[in-house]
Amino acid sequence: MADGTPGLPPLGSPGPRGSFAPNGHRVAGESPGSGSGSSSRENSTERSPGGPVRAAPTAGIMKDGSRQRPVQKKKTVSFSSMPHDRKLSSTAACISFMLEGCELKKVRSNSRMYNRFFVLEPDLHFLRWEPSKKDSERARIEIKQVREVRVGKKTPVLRSNGLSDQFPDECAFSVIYGDNYESLDLVAGSAEVVNAWVMGLRYLVSYGKHTLGEAPEAGRPNPRTSWISSVFDIADLEKEGRIPVPRAVQLIRALNPGMKAAPIELKFKELQKVMGERAGGDVGCQVFVEAYCELCTRPEIFFLLVQFSSNKEYMGLKDLALFLEVEQGMEGVTEEMCAKIISKYEPSKEGRERAYLAIDGFTHYLLSADCAIFDPQHRRVCQDMAQPLSHYYISSAHGACLAEDSCFWGGSSADMGSYMEALKAGCRSLELVVRDGPDGEPVTGASARLPFHSVVSTISEHAFEASEFPLILYLSVRCSMAQHRLAAQYLRKTLGDKLYLEPPDPNKAYFPSPEQLKGRILLMGRKLPPGCQASEWEVSDDEESPELGRRLVEEEQPLAPRRHQMLCRELSDLVSLCQAVSFRDFESSRRCQRYWEVCCFSEVEAGRFANEAPEDLVAYNKRCLSRVHPSPMRIDASNMNPQDFWKCGCQMVAMNYQTPGLMMDLNAGWFCQNGGCGYVLRPAIMRQEVSYFSANTRDSLPGVSAQLLQLRVISGQNLPKPKGSGAKGDVVEPYVCAEMHGIPADCAEQRTKTVLQSGDNPVFEETLEFQVNLPALAVLRFVVLDDDYIGDEFIAQYTIPVECLQSGYRHVPLQSLAGEPLPHATLFVHIAVTDHQGGGRGHRRGLSGRKGRRMREYTSTRATGIKAIDEVFRSAGQPLREATDLRENMQNALVSFKELCGLTPAANVKQCILTLATWLQPGEGDGTRCLTLNLAQRYPPLEVQGPIPELLRKVLTAYDAMIQTSRTLIESADAVHSKLLQAQQAGMDFHKELHRLETNEGLKGHKLQKALESFAWNITVLKGQADLLKQAKEEALDTLWQIHNAGQACGIGRNSSASPELTRARPPLEPIPEGEVASDTGSS
Repeated sequence: MADGTPGLPPLGSPGPRGSFAPNGHRVAGESPGSGSGSSSRENSTERSPGGPVRAAPTAGIMKDGSRQRPVQKKKTVSFSSMPHDRKLSSTAACISFMLEGCELKKVRSNSRMYNRFFVLEPDLHFLRWEPSKKDSERARIEIKQVREVRVGKKTPVLRSNGLSDQFPDECAFSVIYGDNYESLDLVAGSAEVVNAWVMGLRYLVSYGKHTLGEAPEAGRPNPRTSWISSVFDIADLEKEGRIPVPRAVQLIRALNPGMKAAPIELKFKELQKVMGERAGGDVGCQVFVEAYCELCTRPEIFFLLVQFSSNKEYMGLKDLALFLEVEQGMEGVTEEMCAKIISKYEPSKEGRERAYLAIDGFTHYLLSADCAIFDPQHRRVCQDMAQPLSHYYISSAHGACLAEDSCFWGGSSADMGSYMEALKAGCRSLELVVRDGPDGEPVTGASARLPFHSVVSTISEHAFEASEFPLILYLSVRCSMAQHRLAAQYLRKTLGDKLYLEPPDPNKAYFPSPEQLKGRILLMGRKLPPGCQASEWEVSDDEESPELGRRLVEEEQPLAPRRHQMLCRELSDLVSLCQAVSFRDFESSRRCQRYWEVCCFSEVEAGRFANEAPEDLVAYNKRCLSRVHPSPMRIDASNMNPQDFWKCGCQMVAMNYQTPGLMMDLNAGWFCQNGGCGYVLRPAIMRQEVSYFSANTRDSLPGVSAQLLQLRVISGQNLPKPKGSGAKGDVVEPYVCAEMHGIPADCAEQRTKTVLQSGDNPVFEETLEFQVNLPALAVLRFVVLDDDYIGDEFIAQYTIPVECLQSGYRHVPLQSLAGEPLPHATLFVHIAVTDHQGGGRGHRRGLSGRKGRRMREYTSTRATGIKAIDEVFRSAGQPLREATDLRENMQNALVSFKELCGLTPAANVKQCILTLATWLQPGEGDGTRCLTLNLAQRYPPLEVQGPIPELLRKVLTAYDAMIQTSRTLIESADAVHSKLLQAQQAGMDFHKELHRLETNEGLKGHKLQKALESFAWNITVLKGQADLLKQAKEEALDTLWQIHNAGQACGIGRNSSASPELTRARPPLEPIPEGEVASDTGSS
C-alpha cells in the first residue's frame, strides 16, 4: 500500500483463505468481504439486551469430581461474533480485519449505546464509523491523533453505574485521542474482536511514531520464518525440499507438546489443496511453515506480546523487563535477567544473538516452571517451624478404611506401597489399627492382612524421605496381651532412636516445636494412669462412641456399656507427648487438660462443636492437639470436608487417602505449601493467646484486611476428553468453575460460559472476582467440566492455597481426578490480588473500592462491663479512627490516580508513571516535556512546563493528592501506632486479673461470656489495626520508591543525581506483643 502510514511494513494482498503477514506466509481467516458476521448458529442465539450472555449464578457450591451429577443451573454458552475458523494471530490479520470493518456499540457520556459500523480507511490514516448524524469529517479519528488504546472499563464513561453491569470488562475498549485526551468508548460482541481492534490500532500508532528506518524492513526474511525453515531443513534428511507427512507431524508435535496428530494432518491437506499440490503427499517447506504458524500461534499470547512490544513483532530486553516488573510483579528485574530468559527460551539463533523474545519463545516462557502459578517460595519450607506443635495443621491419614474392596489402606490387594505413597505425599500422621494375626503375629490394615512388623519397618525406612519433621503414629490396638507386647517390641526395636520417649515437661505450657522434633516419631495412644504399678491395665476405648451415645439418649434407648481395652505397660511406656484422653467439656479441658494430652473427635462430634461452640473449639486448639476422624457411617470410605475443621483450628483431620474427589483435592492442595513438608502454620489470629475469631463468621474479621482476587480465565490448552464419555465423539464443550473454600464468609463459586465446539483449546475470556476475608485459610480450586444436559462430566482440576498464588499471566497445570498431572493440559489465566503480599510480587496493592468519610466504617472497641478495662479501651477510640482515616485517605487517592491514568486498582504506581510518560510528547522547538518529576525531593512533585490539557490537569491534581496523603501517613503513622500499642499493652495488663475483676463485678453466665468475648475482640482490633497501619506505611514508602524508580527509567525525572536514598526494605514498626506467653509460644 504505497499510500499507507510511513514506516508501516507492507501487509501483502489477501489470499483465498485470508491475508498475508509481512513475512509472506498466510494467516488464517476468511476472504475479504466476509466481514465479521456470525455463523447461523450464532445468529440463532438469544442474547440479553445489555450484551453477551453471562453465566447464571450456581446454586450449590463445589463439584466433587468423584460423583458426577446433573447440575441444576442455567446453561450459558459463548458465541464469538467472529467466524469460528478465523484465527487472528498477527498484526497483519488484525489490520485486514479492521479494513473489512465490523459493528461495535458506541457508548456516549449519557450512558446510552448506539450500534455503529467501524472501519479502518484504506490509506490506514483514519478510523471511521457510520451511520452517524455527524458529517464525515467528524465521524472519524486520525490515527496519528490516537494517544492510547485501553482495554476494559477504564474511562469514566465505561465505569459509570448505568453501564458497568451491562457488558463484561473484556468486551470493552477505549480510544484516547486528540490534544484534550477525549475518549471514544466502544463495546464489542466478544473479547476476540476487542483484541483484533486493540492490537491493530496499537500497531498503527506505534509505527506512526517511528521513522522508516526504525520500522522492520519489508524485504528482510522474518526471523520466525527463518527459524522454522531451518528446523525443516534439519528434518529434510534427503535434501529434496520435502519430508514425509508422519515426520512433519512428529516435528510439529515435538515443537508443541500436547498437540494431536489429526488436526496437523488436516491442516497439511488443506494448505496443499489451496496451493494446488496433491493433498496427503510429502510436505514442502512453505506448507510446513504456514501450518506451523497457523497451528502453533496462540492469539491470546500474541496479543499480550504486542501490548508490551515496542515494535509489535517481538520483545526486546527493555520490553521484557517492563512485562516482568509491571505485569508479573517481579522485583529487581535487570537486563541480565532478561537476557538469561531469552537465552533459555528463545528457539531462534538470531533471537538469542540479538537478545529478543519472539512469539514462540514468549509462549515457551509463559508455559515454563519459571512462570508457574505456584509461588516458588512455597516450594521449600518457608514458614516459622519453631512454633509449638499445636500451632500447625498436620497432614493426616485415616488408615482404618472400611471399604473391603479398597486396596489403598490394607485392603485385599494392599501392600506396603500404600504407606510409602502416603509418606512421600507429605503425610505426617498415620493410623495403625493393630489386631490379632495368625501364628501369634499382630497384623494391621482394614482386612488385617499386613504383618505389623513389616508395616513398621516400611514406615521407619521412608518416614523422613519427603519431610524431616516429626511423624505421628496413632495406635488403635485391638489385640490380645501377648500380641500387645509383641507390637511394643517391634516398635521399640524397629524405630530405635527415632522414637521420641522423653517425658513431657510439666513446667512448660506448650508442645515442643516441629524444629525441635525433627527426625523423631511420636506415638499417640492410651497410657497407663500415673502411679499405676501393674503390668497391664484396662483403659477406655471410646473413640467412636460419643455421637452414638447421644443418639441413644435422645431416642430414650439404654446406653451400651463403654468399651474397654487392656493396655500393657510396654506399649504404654512408648507413648510420651501425645497421650490420648477422653474429652469431657471445654471448661474441664481449660482447667485440667495438660498440653501433652490429645483428644480424638469423630467428625459428628467435632462438627457439633464447630457449629454450636466455634469460639471454644478455636480456643481449645490454641494449646492442645485435636484429631478428627471420619464417622464410622462412611462405609464407602468417603471423605469429610477438612475446611469444616481447619477453620476451628483442628490440627489433624484424618482423610481417606484412597478416595479421590473434592475433599482430597482440598487436602492435597492445602498441604502442597510450605515445601510440602506436611506442616502448615495456622493463621496468626487462631494462634494468639488473646484474640477474637469466630469460625462461622460471614463478615470481615477485626484487624484482618480483606483481599479482592480478580481471576481472568483466558483459554485452555490440550484439554482431555472426560473419561468414559463417547456420546459426543471428540467434541468437548467445556466451562471453568472456580471455587473458593475457606471460612463461611469466603466460600463462593463462579463459572465461565460454556465454549461450544471448542476442540482442545477453548477461549473463555471471562473475569471472575472473589472477596477473601481470611486469605491465610483460603483455597482456590479450578474445575474444568464438560457441559452436558445429562450431567456435566469432570475433565480436570487444580487446587492451590490463595497465599501461594502468583500474580500476572500464568498457566494452571491441570490434574486428573486422582490428583495426577495431565500432560500439557493447562488453563491460561491472569491473576490480580489486591492488598496481598506474597513471594515473587514486586509491590503491594490496595483494595479497589473507595469509601468517602461519610460512608467509612470505623472499627470500634466493645464494652466489657468492667469499668477499669472499659476506660482503657475507650481511650483508643480516637487513635483507631485516625488509623482508619490515614489508610483510607491514601487508598482513595491511589485508586483515583490509577483510574485517571486508565489503569485498574490492581496496577502499581510505577505503571502509572510509565503510562504518563507515553502521553508526554516533546514540546515544540526545544524538545522539553510538558511535565517533569523533581526527584531531588523525597516527595517528588509533578511540575508543569507550559499549558496542559484538562485530563492531564486532573491527573496532576490526583497525583498531588496521592503524594500528600502518603506523606501524611508516613509522618503520622508512628505516633498513632504508638497510641494503639499503649492501649493494647494497658489492656493486656488486665489479662491475668480478668477473672478476679469479673467476680468483683458480679458477672456470671451469659454476661461473663460476653465480657470475655469483648475483651478478646478489643485486643484483636487494636493489634490488627496497628498491623494494618504498619503495612500501610510500608506501602506508602514503596510508592515513593516506585515513583523515583519510574521517573529515572522513563526519562521524565530531573535532578535524579540528588534523589534521596530510597529502598524497598524499611525498618518495621515495633510489633505488638501478644502477652507474657508470647516468647514461650512463638506467637506473632
